[in-house]
This record gives sequence, C-alpha cells and structure tokens, in this order.
Amino acid sequence: MKQFIVDAFTNEVFHGNQAAVCVLDEWLDEELMINITKENNYSETAFTVKEGDKYHLRWFTPGGEIDLCGHATLATAFVLFNHYIQDAQQVTFTTLSGDLVVDRKGDMYEMMFPAYDLQPVEVTDLMEEVIGRRPSEAYIARDLLCVVDDEEFVRNMTPDFEKMLQLDGLLLHVTASGKDTDSVSRSFAPKLAVNEDPVCGSGHCHIVPFWADKEGKDDIVAYQASSRGGTLYCRRDGDKIYMAGYAALYAIDELFV
Repeated sequence: MKQFIVDAFTNEVFHGNQAAVCVLDEWLDEELMINITKENNYSETAFTVKEGDKYHLRWFTPGGEIDLCGHATLATAFVLFNHYIQDAQQVTFTTLSGDLVVDRKGDMYEMMFPAYDLQPVEVTDLMEEVIGRRPSEAYIARDLLCVVDDEEFVRNMTPDFEKMLQLDGLLLHVTASGKDTDSVSRSFAPKLAVNEDPVCGSGHCHIVPFWADKEGKDDIVAYQASSRGGTLYCRRDGDKIYMAGYAALYAIDELFV
C-alpha cells in the first residue's frame, strides 16, 4: 500500500507539519488504520477513499480518530491534486465535520473550514501553572484558547504537559499578536498523545476568529511558532474560515501491511 509523507503549511521539507496520507480503494479495518498511525507517530495520518464525486476523509492521531484536522486535509489535497486528479482545481472531502472544500490556488491550497464559536471563560490559576504566565484572556470551543501579550513568550514557553491534561478543551492554543504576522501561536494536544502539534489548522479555526475580531479585519496571516514553524494565510467569511498554505512532498512509501 502506498503512503505519502507531506510537510504542510510550508514550501520546503523539514518545516511545517508532517502528515501521512493513504489514498485507498476501500476502507481498511479501523484497528489497522490506528496501528499505521501509531507506527508513523506523526500528529496525524489521513486516510481517504473516493466516494462518487467526493473523497471521504478520516484523520487519526496516535491517540485515536479526530473530528477536524487542517494540515492533514491540506496534505491530502496536495497528494490528490498532484498524483490522482491532476487536472482538477477543487476537491470536496466528506468528513466528521461535514463537507470540506479545498481549492488549488496556484502553488497554494485553500481550505474552507467552519469557524468555532468562542465563548469567554475565566482565567484560572491552573492555566497560569500550565503555561507559565497568566493569560490576559481565555476562550473555549472544541479547544481552549489562551491569549498572552508577549510573542517571545509564546515562542519560548515550556508548558507543563501533565497539568495540561486537567484543562478543559481537547487541545490548548496559546497566542499573541505578532511583529511580522497578525498572530503567533503554538498548539498542544497531550490528550491526543501529541504534546505539540507543529502547525495546527483546526486550531486556527479558533485563533483566526479571535484575531479577526481583535484586529477588526477578516484577513489574518498567522504564524505557528513551533520548532518546525509554518505560515497560514487566512480569511474569515461569516461562519467560515478560508485557510491557505503551501505543501512539500517529503517521501512516498510502500507499506507492507
């Protein structure tokens, strides 16, 4: 079975966020998909099967299946556009989060995702203990979003992953205003057996609405300040987030399973 390894939200390998992509003729047993994901040990492995004029897409972390993943969606679209549907300019994925549309925009790929409805929550001592600094604001949707006032702190923070498991939300995102981009952030997912997600697309369905409201504009350039780093070119349109980025092919593997 063929598997593609793609670095998403970057135009050069060894940066962005790694995703494994398996384009299947039919679905594998779920236990096998989980074992492949654990063997890869990336934050996400994507599996997709063509169904009619759409592709059914599922994402797995080493901790199990997840309902939304941006970088693995971008990686899957990249693989399909460049290896399976070379003449297409758009692909629609059926997912646990509904239909997701990806358009080819020159060398970039633009995804349409749902924007999460952020609800303000009280800043707690536990948040401060986990992050290492007291957030100025905090919000919850699927994930917890904590806002701080120092870009360099976000870049250099060393969170407490054990205590992080006690926080509400599936993932934790910490963000600040950026000097060279509208926002700088990092994303953490120890509940999914991924301490840090290098570039989190679904996280920006939380981050972009916050900064769009804060900055009073809908176009947001976001930088994810993990050790790998990655840039997302985003715009909000009502309850949708359009998220564009580059991708780079690292490897094509043959799986003996």
